[in-house]
Amino acid sequence: MPIYTALSVPTVISHPSERCLQWSEDGQACLVTKSAVHILTPDPGINFSTPADIKAPLGDNQSERPLGWFRTMIETTKGQTHHWPTICQDWAAISLGSLDVSVRTVACSPTNVTSRGRCVLAVLNSNMEVSLWTTTKNHLKGEWSNIQDVTALLLEILSPVDDIAQTTKILQAQVTSMAWSKQPDFGAAPAPSIDASMLVLGSRAGSLAFFRQRDTNSVSHIHSLKLNERWVTHLSWSPWFIASPGHCESFLAYASDDGSIRLLKVAQTLQPVSNTGLVPQFAASVECSSEDEPETVHGADSRSITVLTWVEVPGRSPILVSSNPGLVHFWSRDKGAHTLTLHTQKYSAGSSALAPVSGVAYVPERDALIISLFDGSFHVVHDLCGNPSLSSPIDGDTVTSETLSHTSRSLFAQATPTGIEHMDVNRINGMVSYDGLSTLVWIYETLRPSDFSYKHEARHECMLLVAPMWRLDDETILRNAATTLGDLRCAPGSTPISRLRPIFLHLCNSGRFADLCPRILEILQQSPAVDDTLSIAVPSWSEGLVPELNVQLRRSFATHLFGWESVLSLRMRLSLADMCWKLSHDPQTQATCGHVAQVLLTAISQRVLRIMIRHIAALVAVLTPADIPFVLRVVVQGLLPGSPPDLSAEAQALSDAVNARVAVGPSMAGLHEVCPACHVEVPLQDITRAICPNGHTWGRCSVTSFILATSAVRTCIGCSRKAFLPVSQGPSGDGEWLPVAARSDIVRELLEAVQRCLFCDNSFVSIV
Repeated sequence: MPIYTALSVPTVISHPSERCLQWSEDGQACLVTKSAVHILTPDPGINFSTPADIKAPLGDNQSERPLGWFRTMIETTKGQTHHWPTICQDWAAISLGSLDVSVRTVACSPTNVTSRGRCVLAVLNSNMEVSLWTTTKNHLKGEWSNIQDVTALLLEILSPVDDIAQTTKILQAQVTSMAWSKQPDFGAAPAPSIDASMLVLGSRAGSLAFFRQRDTNSVSHIHSLKLNERWVTHLSWSPWFIASPGHCESFLAYASDDGSIRLLKVAQTLQPVSNTGLVPQFAASVECSSEDEPETVHGADSRSITVLTWVEVPGRSPILVSSNPGLVHFWSRDKGAHTLTLHTQKYSAGSSALAPVSGVAYVPERDALIISLFDGSFHVVHDLCGNPSLSSPIDGDTVTSETLSHTSRSLFAQATPTGIEHMDVNRINGMVSYDGLSTLVWIYETLRPSDFSYKHEARHECMLLVAPMWRLDDETILRNAATTLGDLRCAPGSTPISRLRPIFLHLCNSGRFADLCPRILEILQQSPAVDDTLSIAVPSWSEGLVPELNVQLRRSFATHLFGWESVLSLRMRLSLADMCWKLSHDPQTQATCGHVAQVLLTAISQRVLRIMIRHIAALVAVLTPADIPFVLRVVVQGLLPGSPPDLSAEAQALSDAVNARVAVGPSMAGLHEVCPACHVEVPLQDITRAICPNGHTWGRCSVTSFILATSAVRTCIGCSRKAFLPVSQGPSGDGEWLPVAARSDIVRELLEAVQRCLFCDNSFVSIV
């Protein structure tokens, strides 16, 4: 059994739990240790100028491109930020975690919640403080910065009136659990460019506080709710579902310290703020109400909950999975409650079914739930949607609790060069699925329960292991690829690299690529026949050059460029076609991959160009001389040979409308740029690169097509295309570093709206 990656992390995990390892929607694995959050990004699908930080496969002899990882970290401060005794002298406000402050868990936001199109991580420490962290330049290898102290915001919005209220205020500000919801899908087309996800914090006072990200890289408080007088120990959001057009609902499951689990129904309604302007403006209103159930999901029994998570099952209501020591509980609105008793699997001296659950992974292909325990064992729940059982209904099934536990133990021995004995426990601190199929990711640490000697932190060493637990056939991989490319929604906002991660992993297997590639190309050629951009109608702007125009233009560009599912489908197919091209060694196969990729690229370019033409056509009445160079560049691209007749007709109509309003001279057109090296004119003949008569070659901005002669650029991690930085992120806020012909409001707002690549929809990084 090959091991794709074995990564050594020389640190101790002080609060091991199922939240110790989790995926963000940017496709990054967040590994929580005592004093830091390690952010690891697998490299399949990433085309970056610098290699992965970690690329040391152990026993992996089957991969054409061994799995590597880009690595960075969030290193929090050792001390506490808020000294609770200085705020309140009540004994109830004491925090024992302040004696040795460490990281407890993280909550990952969806993508594109900040003005820079990034994820945000909420970090909870043992002193019950929450802080927000994000990156500004390079989320793969760069620095992550603290952007907000959420605990300070909690203390600010809670205002006491007497001594008793002061204690209550502190308890409500001391966070014990948190969860960040996904972006709801309201069913609108195009998907509106708004953030409707929420961060919820549970406190020692038995209350919940809801927050929402703002464009200023901080969260704002939107709602608070008092539940009971007990600690809220666990929180978990169910997937959002559409109850009616424009109305979404989700169930927030929360566990208290008495072992009870209850539900809170949270509803959001998409309400139009304004229907005037270039694109309708929406806002999401929030309503929380206790779910009126005849009984709670799990009653109080004084046994602590060790895991609480929702399992999303295609085609039916989600299943809530929770656990007490030795027991696993399942609940859904369709089937009600069900409980299974775990059994001890004796693989080491520390084996026990009473060990806490450290990870949960659902495999839709088998309708199986894989559960890992701290003692290193795996337990498989079969027929999860029907009659959950620990016994497989299939005779000779190779995916059982015993086989996975045996495989885990074998991999543990293979990754331990000094050898293992029965006394060695491979303690699993966190486990998640890598591909939703057979490949799992987990963290283990070698322990000896009989050894009571002190082991300081520097000697603790955890290992991150990525390995397939059973063999997959080609049909399963192809079905998964077709499902991934067919079930697309723009609202969740996860990047194509994150969605295609499972397919990339299996394509890189050199023993399978030759068989999989032709059939993958057949799937890629089944691209959507409907062009959603043909239905775009941008109202003409007649209110003059007012500041509101810039806001409207940026919002409309972001909505139409990234809100159509047919365009997202093309971008994902292009990413997959590019990967096939890179892995192909046969010239004929590579030529076929290149042809498929070129067809997809052309389709994307035409849709993006049509969106730009229709926006500019709506602004003809307010165009200024500074806008003309970019407008004419768009017209030239629309009139290139091979463009669809309808697109060329729109470009010609735009050209006629501009010429009727503004007298365009050769100096104003800006189609002939000057070579930055020798100052010779360079004509616009190729929108990807510029070559001057003296042979100097320059790249062009993938968004505006202007020559890139500045260091203020960003690079797509998926296709390596480069673009100018948005003016707000450039070396100066006035945009003077842009080419003279690019200094228009249309270009500025377009650069601000494009936070992800126009061609593959993956994120940008700034190297300089």
